[in-house]
Amino acid sequence: MGNKVKWGILGNAKIGREKVIPALQKSPYCKVVAIASRDKVQVKKTARLLKIGKAYGSYEELLNDKDIEAVYIPLPNHLHVDWAIKCIAAGKHVLCEKPIGLSYTDALRLMEASAAHPKIKVMEGFMYRFHPQWIQVKRLINLNRIGELKMVQSFFSYYNADPSNIRNKVDVGGGALMDIGCYGISLSRFLFGEEPDSVMGSIERDPEMHTDKITSGMLEFPKGRAIFTCATQLMPYQRVNVMGTAGRIEIEMPFNPLPDQQTKITLYTKEGQEDMIFEAADQYTLQASAFSKAIVNDEAVPYPIQDALNNMKVIDAILESARVKREVNFPATGDKR
Repeated sequence: MGNKVKWGILGNAKIGREKVIPALQKSPYCKVVAIASRDKVQVKKTARLLKIGKAYGSYEELLNDKDIEAVYIPLPNHLHVDWAIKCIAAGKHVLCEKPIGLSYTDALRLMEASAAHPKIKVMEGFMYRFHPQWIQVKRLINLNRIGELKMVQSFFSYYNADPSNIRNKVDVGGGALMDIGCYGISLSRFLFGEEPDSVMGSIERDPEMHTDKITSGMLEFPKGRAIFTCATQLMPYQRVNVMGTAGRIEIEMPFNPLPDQQTKITLYTKEGQEDMIFEAADQYTLQASAFSKAIVNDEAVPYPIQDALNNMKVIDAILESARVKREVNFPATGDKR
């Protein structure tokens, strides 16, 4: 294996075409050599447009390509686990779009497959964690710049009421919580560095599509609390506030900052306000580079598959809490980080 990991793309999804594949191609540690789709005409167009050498008309053909070392999966949510397991069986490392599966039980199958092939790297694609602005937020917390972390507040919304859109199909894992609410859960766990003890959820569903169109959740951690709202039928907006006993950090564009624009976070303390500007960065490129370096150096990936399962467990609990209209507690387990 050389310094560049050879990648295959499993699916012709928009996020792959417009964001992740170009980001992979910018990484000095990645080379995209193939893409597969069941629509061979369209995938050939994508391959020509993005200068990818091989275009396959089936996912199986791509997995049989011995030249490919790692696979990126941007398929619909209900296909994540099954195809990740098939990638592992074919000896391919896997970077899979979030959420890792449809439920904790679903994702557990992937955990078991991964454990049976310890040389294969598997990671869920929460790309925001690799952006310099989030690395700095975590650093400020660790340096006690806001005192003791007590509250994380996040909001993420867009408007999409198209019933033909994959994000609005409940049977394949559509809805606000799976699509963007998982970020609010992930970043809260990331910042507190631990798992919640209990959660509460509230859901408003679309009367026709039955997907959750507005979901709010409250996560109780041993040292603090996180509150998030996500929505697929509200005006587009995103913001995160991180509150401590001695300060606050506001993240203006927390989840999908444009890769060619600067970002800003603001630290508020009793000394005043401090704006921190970060040069343009492609968080998908940074994620791909980190994952590829783990492959090249045969090191642990930055975020193990257990982290993905822990996030899925909280998603399940939010759904259950909203269903029974009460708080859901987590039993003591051995998988707390």
